[in-house]
Amino acid sequence: MTQLATNSLTSLVKNLHSGDLTPLTYLSTLETQFNARDPVIQAFVPEENRFKRLRQDARALVCYAQLEVRRPLFGIPVGVKDIFHVDGLVTRAGSQLPPDELMGKEADCVTILKKIGALIMGKTATTEFAYLAPGPTRNPHNPEHSPGGSSSGSAAAVASGLCPVALGTQTVGSIIRPASFCGVVGYKPSYDRISRAGIIPLSPSLDHVGFFTSDAKGANLVASLLCPNWQTKVPNYKPVLGVPEGPYLGHTTEEGLTHFRATVRWLAKAGFEVESIDAMPDFDEIAARNSLIVAAEMAQVHAEWFTKYGELYHPITREMIKRGKSISEDSLTNALSGREELRANLIELMEKNSIDLWLSPAATGPAPKGLESTGNPIMNLPWTHGGLPTLNLPSGFSQNGLPLGLQVTGSWYADEELLAWAVSIEENLKPNV
Repeated sequence: MTQLATNSLTSLVKNLHSGDLTPLTYLSTLETQFNARDPVIQAFVPEENRFKRLRQDARALVCYAQLEVRRPLFGIPVGVKDIFHVDGLVTRAGSQLPPDELMGKEADCVTILKKIGALIMGKTATTEFAYLAPGPTRNPHNPEHSPGGSSSGSAAAVASGLCPVALGTQTVGSIIRPASFCGVVGYKPSYDRISRAGIIPLSPSLDHVGFFTSDAKGANLVASLLCPNWQTKVPNYKPVLGVPEGPYLGHTTEEGLTHFRATVRWLAKAGFEVESIDAMPDFDEIAARNSLIVAAEMAQVHAEWFTKYGELYHPITREMIKRGKSISEDSLTNALSGREELRANLIELMEKNSIDLWLSPAATGPAPKGLESTGNPIMNLPWTHGGLPTLNLPSGFSQNGLPLGLQVTGSWYADEELLAWAVSIEENLKPNV
């Protein structure tokens, strides 16, 4: 089985820049794909006259491009998770709250994308306020299975070939997990490497802005455009890979762990040095601390809305907000201090053992059947908690034909090296996929 996503971003950029493909021609192809796939997958929030708007934007872009050198993402349609504010589009955040209550200034990263030539394909579906209450999106590989959450629509949109890039956020596992479930590349940068301005927060101390593409080269390109002060780096040696042994890996399913071990052996055969390292013996405490932060900060973010519209929240979201209201400021302060401690511990282990990247399962296993759950984000939790840059690389398929992913994590603000090495790791995984 192969990935559903067929739009290589770098190839599209090349063809659109050269004129071999025009934005309007590409939109016509996408419209056919969209009409066939999105009614089943429901990756996008419904929008009247979507392609009429896109054609108008494309014509304006083409006229402007005749007066200057074409911009880096000229004519590239980008999906935007529906917690990002976009001028001209309503923000609902997967909720039942009145949209007027949720209005805000356009997200900085969306404005940047527009300035470098991207077309906004539309809002992608999300779980309610980027928490756990599932949205309508289905897994493109099997609609009876979860696409993950909370950036489910963005992951499914890229996997279905409905757009080559889509924005998402991750507070625990909301980029890497759906990327794994849907079989695409998902990138979560170092904390605050991409601006969070103009986005409805879930937990500001843990929220990360990232995105999905079909391959690592595309991720490298978009990261270089969205991350300030990007320094293009091409390391001239293979990275040493570390596997975090201990209670953390015990959270995978048997199939998930078996696949991960086989993937690590595959990379070792390909010439990568792999080290097994005892790590995170206090993992249960890390997970509890993360949950406390999410609950407390979620209650703070929603304090005014929840007072006015509490009955409109999904029970799962309502329960978490109520829990958060009972958490003291001292408890939150103590929990927040643990982020830096974990980051320092993980970096110390990397330096002590001379490793460049961590390898781990991107999810506990393949996407679960049914849409009542978005799956368990536990495998993504420590890397998000520590704020380290992470991405998912598709690494194969489960016994029932669903994608599985390899989670690759770099050091603090070493996103450039992570993405450069990801290209070579992806190349070595292809025979396995």
